[in-house]
Amino acid sequence: MNKIICFLLAAICTLPSIAQSRIDRSKAPKPGPAPVITIKDPAIFTLPNGMTVIVVENHKLPKITASLSIDRGPIVEGKKAGVNQLMGQMLGEGTTKNNKAAFDEAIDLIGADVSLNAAGGFASALTRHFEKAFLLMSEAIQSPAFPQESFDKLKTQALTGLKSQEKNASAISGRVVNALSYGKNSAQGEFETEESIKALTLQDIKDAYKENITPSRSYLTFVGDITPALAKTIATKALGNWKGKKISLPQIPLTDNVKGTEIDFVDVPTAVQGEINVGNLISNPLSNPDYHALLLANQILGGGAESKLFMNLREKHGFTYGSYSSVGNGRFQSRFSGTAQVRSDKADSAVAEIIAEIDNMRQGKITNEELQNAKAKYNGSFALGMEDPAKTASYASNILINNLPKDFYRTFLQKINAVTLEDIQRVAKKYLEKDNSRIVIVGNGAKILPNLARLGYPIKKYDKYANPIVDQPKDVNIKETEKTSEAISAFSVIDGYLKAIGGKEEAKKINTLKQSFTMDLMGRSFSGSDLKMAPNKHYTEVTMGEAKLMQSMFDGKKGYQAQMGQKKEMEADEIKDASDDKAIIPQLFYLSSDYKTSYLGTGKVGSEDAYKLKITKPSGKVSVEYYSTKTGLLLREEKTTEAQGTEMTILVDYSNYKKVGTVLLPFSITQSVGDQEFSMNVSDIKINEGVTEADFK
Repeated sequence: MNKIICFLLAAICTLPSIAQSRIDRSKAPKPGPAPVITIKDPAIFTLPNGMTVIVVENHKLPKITASLSIDRGPIVEGKKAGVNQLMGQMLGEGTTKNNKAAFDEAIDLIGADVSLNAAGGFASALTRHFEKAFLLMSEAIQSPAFPQESFDKLKTQALTGLKSQEKNASAISGRVVNALSYGKNSAQGEFETEESIKALTLQDIKDAYKENITPSRSYLTFVGDITPALAKTIATKALGNWKGKKISLPQIPLTDNVKGTEIDFVDVPTAVQGEINVGNLISNPLSNPDYHALLLANQILGGGAESKLFMNLREKHGFTYGSYSSVGNGRFQSRFSGTAQVRSDKADSAVAEIIAEIDNMRQGKITNEELQNAKAKYNGSFALGMEDPAKTASYASNILINNLPKDFYRTFLQKINAVTLEDIQRVAKKYLEKDNSRIVIVGNGAKILPNLARLGYPIKKYDKYANPIVDQPKDVNIKETEKTSEAISAFSVIDGYLKAIGGKEEAKKINTLKQSFTMDLMGRSFSGSDLKMAPNKHYTEVTMGEAKLMQSMFDGKKGYQAQMGQKKEMEADEIKDASDDKAIIPQLFYLSSDYKTSYLGTGKVGSEDAYKLKITKPSGKVSVEYYSTKTGLLLREEKTTEAQGTEMTILVDYSNYKKVGTVLLPFSITQSVGDQEFSMNVSDIKINEGVTEADFK
């Protein structure tokens, strides 16, 4: 069945130069002088309820924007992880005065942009419509309706989103990196799960709203065609009487880095690349005396296409499309990270190069040209950003929130340009760890793990939810295809499976099988049928509406595949693969001389423990199958295939077993290839009826 889905998957401008003869194109142009920054102080006042209002006037365009931000800080949600994000979405689902349809229509009528989130809201409109837009945002913040049907809809969407990321290596890496760095029970390390979202109720949403949506510690910023006097009038009218719980900024204790550099590995067999994150925790508030030097150090190491990491891993070695680094900042502990997505067979080499470049920074192997280029980058981007009035507003709120001197941004470039090579080396030694780093790698363990040991770091294994995995020792006394041992063996696992589905004799009675199915693929719905006749004849047809999209047939000796009217005869290797099966239930022959079956120990499929078997088929194709330790049923098949020269791992999960006649068969089949997941739902299965020799002509 899994072959069905595999088959389906299957302004440069040239400007005239002036005085070309005077330009030495062998040398990069020298950076110009740093721009002079002049920032006008915004108007700032406070409403009676404690809300701070910031007004940045800019009358060039007849437009005003307003943003409300509640400075709540990181919140520990615990078993209700995800509740605040869902609550923020619910703020846009209508108010006690206007249901969602009426609320959205009111926004559309004036051409405004209004949005809400768990930390506040945003409103933007032409000057003549702004007050109406702002009042709508204020209404949503103060009087949300929280309808049950909207909650149910958003909860379902959240669960669907989690499901879609289940095998996404990037999403898994982001979750595991934070969980291991800060701790799974911390505000910065916890994450939402299917269980936590399913457990949420509408009352949890209402409780989170009362706890966190408040004028206390809130900042309201107006930018655009508005005067401070008018801003005060509108803000007072809309939000002046708003009351709420007084909140305080949480005090979060610092978390220690690991005592020695270690590799934390998460096995995602379907991953086509290795996701690498090398980093450590840092404390880098904006008031940090090293703040500006650390910005430049990061720019030199991994800030762009001219950085050390990019030039090394991409340009020199070709391991990746790009490698970058980042340094966090703010009032709470943050991280330094060096990252890359690399070919699985080069993951170990990429880690070694990232560590080497971090070490180069620490040793002061930085050129003056690299430093000057980094400074030029900040001089240009900072000056360009000043053309956006919203930047001025964010600078003003940053100064207030972080208790910075009023000239922090006026003197920003002076401090950038005062950084020396010695400063870069000093902050690299202080903040970029080499001997106390956490190296998180998410990828195909079969391809990556064997090469990691050469790096010399201890390797710890985790699942995709940052739970540690302890490898189970293999029983070295178990022989392949042993039939008499009472210990767990290939024989006992296969025998247990055949008993679980109804017995070996009942399985032998299945001569034909016909199943109808539906599936969703690339956002579209398909239906189809799959016919089999012992030992290995099969015919599969997939349709979308009345159109036949795909057909596949094998009559035991030859076959074809057809897609959208294009027919292709099976080649020799495909015929060899199709001949592997010796029965409708192939496990009947796994212990015969045609197959080589090995017991590999235990593993997990989701939260369920499973026995792992390595199956080498007559064609030489190899797969690993997972059988439940509890029920004996087949849970997963894992194998590799090649597409466009790239080897990819395919996972096929089997569930929802139901009785058909005298045997149990799976009615839900989910296949994962890379980050994509496709589900097939079997609607009907017929055994020993509805299939004839004529179906395979």
